[in-house]
Formats: sequence, C-alpha cells, structure tokens
Amino acid sequence: MSKLKKTNAARLLDKLKIPYEIKTYEVDENDLSAVHVAETAGLDIETVFKTLVTRGDKSGVIMAVINGNDEINLKHLAKASGNKSVEMIALKELLPLTGYIRGGCSPLGAKKDYPVYLDSKAMTHEKISISAGQRGMQLLLSPQDLVKATNATVADLVE
Repeated sequence: MSKLKKTNAARLLDKLKIPYEIKTYEVDENDLSAVHVAETAGLDIETVFKTLVTRGDKSGVIMAVINGNDEINLKHLAKASGNKSVEMIALKELLPLTGYIRGGCSPLGAKKDYPVYLDSKAMTHEKISISAGQRGMQLLLSPQDLVKATNATVADLVE
C-alpha cells in the first residue's frame, strides 16, 4: 500500500508526540455512518466515535465527540458547555467552519480550535477511533490522549 498522506489531525498528534494508529476503510458515499465505518474498518462500534458540530447560544461553535451508536442529547451538551441551548449547525456550514466535510470531520486540526466535549463513555475504552479528517481514514488513540490533544471536557452527552 502506498504511503498515506498525513491529515492535519495526524500532523497535530505528531507535533504533540501522541501515539496513534491510522486505519483506512472503503468509503460508501451513500452510507457515511459510524456503524458502516466500524463494519468496513473491522472496528468495534463501541469504540468508534463521531464528531458533531454544534452551536451554543453563548459559546458559539462546539464540537461534540460521541459514540457512533449514540444520539447526542443537546440539553446535556448545553449544560456541560455553559449554554442555555445548543443546536446542530447546518450541513452547509460544516466545511467553512471546520475545513472538513460530512463523514470526515475530526475534533483535531479544524480551521479553529473550537471547544471539544467528549462523551464520558469514551473513557471506558483503552483506544477509541475518530475521523482522521478525511473520509476513509480513522485515527486510533487513547481517549486520554484525545483529551490532551483537544483540551476536551469529558461529560455525559448522550441519554
């Protein structure tokens, strides 16, 4: 296999001297779900985390990282982030805000350092998988290292 092009997310981890693994998978444009990523990449869905981009009424843009099987509880995220309310951003805002496209959004290496909130379930795993910043590529790293790299706040973000 040819040498993979490093993403901004991977370069950031290199700069911070944080160990990670890159896992590639076949992209299906019709199914960008975390469940599909887990199946295609041979990963346990419990360890595959997706990045959701939201906007708080006080804080502005926030990234929430939750398990691929879960639905975010926006009230929980609002409370954890000191907002009264939080809503998902419009899909058309994703690329201009983060530099990432749907199915390839990483909490690492976005255009700006947005606040990151990591669901507490992540801390129960030795390693978790997050997007490397492009479709077809996942980063495997310890949740503690993700917290360190993003300065994430760990909170209960799902039901």
